Amino acid sequence: MSIAVGLVGAGVMGSEHARILREDTPGAKLAGVCDADPQKADAAACGSLTYSDPLEMIRSNNIDAVLIASPDSTHAELVMACLEVGKPVLCEKPLAMTAQQALAIVELEMSKSRRLVQVGYMRRFDPAYQMLKHSFDSGEIGQPLIVHNIHRNPVAPEWMTGSMSISNAFVHEIDITRWLLNTELSTIRITTTRKGDPLVIEACTNGGVIITTEVNMNCQYGYHVHAEIVGEQGVVSLSSMPSKVIHKAGQRALSYPSYWVSRFLEAYKEQTKAWIKTIQTGKPNAGANAWDGYITTAVAEQIIADNNVSPLIHLSLPTCPSFYS
Repeated sequence: MSIAVGLVGAGVMGSEHARILREDTPGAKLAGVCDADPQKADAAACGSLTYSDPLEMIRSNNIDAVLIASPDSTHAELVMACLEVGKPVLCEKPLAMTAQQALAIVELEMSKSRRLVQVGYMRRFDPAYQMLKHSFDSGEIGQPLIVHNIHRNPVAPEWMTGSMSISNAFVHEIDITRWLLNTELSTIRITTTRKGDPLVIEACTNGGVIITTEVNMNCQYGYHVHAEIVGEQGVVSLSSMPSKVIHKAGQRALSYPSYWVSRFLEAYKEQTKAWIKTIQTGKPNAGANAWDGYITTAVAEQIIADNNVSPLIHLSLPTCPSFYS
C-alpha cells in the first residue's frame, strides 16, 4: 500500500522532506507540493502535482496524508484542516503558535477517536539520542541526577528574533528531555548575558532531575548539539558525529555541520519512515504526538510570559489524557 503524501512548504526544510519522500521512504510517494512560490513548488515536486492553495491539496482525493513544512504561523490551521478530513499529518514543530491553538488541535483529534497528528521533533529518531534513551530505560547508569544540553547555531537566521530562541530552538530540549526521562518539567530558571544570547536555562523535573541547557544562537563555529545524562552509577553522552579530520599547519581539526538538516538527516529519514509505517499498520511510533506538541508550546509560552516577572518559573501543566497515554 503506497501512501500518497502532499507536502505543504518547499523552503529549506520542505525541499529536504520532498527529497526524503522521493528517495528514502519505501511505501510513500510524493503526490503533491504546495508553496506560495510556484518555482519552489515545481523544483520540489520533480514532476508531481503542484498546488497554490494548501487547503485544496489537503482535501484532494489524490492525497492520503500531509506533511507540513510551511511557516510556523500556518501550522495550526493546516493541521486542523487535515483533522477535519481525517487525514494523517506530520507537522514540523511547533504544532501551533499558542498553547490555546495547540489544545484546540488536541481536542479536535480526540473527538475523532483516532490519532492522526505527529509533530516533527526528529531528535527522537536520531541514533545518538536513541542510545541515550536506551541507557536511561535499561538502568545501566542508575537513576538520573542531571541532564546537560548544548544547542548552538553558528549564526541566528534573520527571522529568529525576540523570544524565538525559546519558542523555536529550546522547544527541542523541552521535548527530548520529556522523552528521555519519561517525566514533565516543573520549574525553570533562565540566566542570560545582557545581549540576550546565549541563554543558560536550568530546569527541574517532577522527579527532581536537574536539566541545564545552553542555547546559543550565534556561536560562530558551526551547528553543535550535545547532551549527556549524569546518573548515580555513571554518565552517558551523545557520541561524536562522523566528521572528517584535517591535519594542517600543526593542527588537528574536526568539522561541524553548518545547520541542522545535515546533522539530523538520518533522524529525518527515520521519522518519515516511521510515520508512513504507522499510517500503513495503525501501530504508533516513538514520534511526538499532538499532546507532546501542546506541552512543548505550553512550556515555552509560560517561560516567555513569566521570564521578566519571576526568577523561578513554576510551570502549570494539565494531566495527560488517557487518549495519549
